[in-house]
Amino acid sequence: MSQQAHIPAEAAEPETPHLDFAGTTPYEDYVRADVLTHLQQTLTDDPGEMVFLVTTQVMELWFTVIVHEWETASHALRQDDVPTAIAALKRSVRELEALNASWTPLGQLTPAQFNSYRSALGEGSGFQSATYRRLEFLLGEKSASMLVPHRGAPRAHAELEKALHEPSLYDEVVRLLARRGHAVPESVLRRDVSQRYEPSDAVESAWAAIYSGDEAGELARLGEALTDVAELVWRWRNDHLVATRRAMGSKTGTGGSAGVAWLEKRARKNVFPELWTARAHV
Repeated sequence: MSQQAHIPAEAAEPETPHLDFAGTTPYEDYVRADVLTHLQQTLTDDPGEMVFLVTTQVMELWFTVIVHEWETASHALRQDDVPTAIAALKRSVRELEALNASWTPLGQLTPAQFNSYRSALGEGSGFQSATYRRLEFLLGEKSASMLVPHRGAPRAHAELEKALHEPSLYDEVVRLLARRGHAVPESVLRRDVSQRYEPSDAVESAWAAIYSGDEAGELARLGEALTDVAELVWRWRNDHLVATRRAMGSKTGTGGSAGVAWLEKRARKNVFPELWTARAHV
């Protein structure tokens, strides 16, 4: 007789999971999948609109978790807890990779395919995303005018106004460098954090000194984690540019922006600029 014949039937079958719950399942209670999967209200009959809508909603979810990671890192840096900050930044690198992959379903849109449901967007544009604006503010890309589109949404406006007047992630990094003995001038440390961050020769020198020292040192590892973030933000902007160029060419953007011209300008900007320029001095 085969060995299988000696195994009782009940032991050979995989254990059946618990199936009977009062009300919804614990999974639904935690994930709220029913809410998520019923948020898609398409406005046209074009099948491509569902892809566009779901992909955009997924991007919003990734914005949310990345903002969470960078706020975690900012708080840790204020406490001089560099390992916790690096861990949050490294998690955000994986999340940015997933966010950037969101362009894949949209990256092959032809102008005709996009035009088939573009009218449903009206004046809607990702440019108006409050969560993405918080992400940009954390990178140091501050602008009070970017609060204007959200005046009709009190919660979003309040969150953005708070973020506008708080130090960015990079402000916290620069302050840490000063506390670790690097010569960062008071003009940088006490700058108006509601304004866009501008590169500093002194901060560039600090990074050059860090990279000329111990590569395994805490600040060097922080610098590399930030550089990974900056590279993926740059790739996000470029992927957005390419997808838009394929779908609509040089037409005006859905939110009234200059479309491709606006995205080209954004794509040329480096995040955490001195981390890039300092490398020429190492």
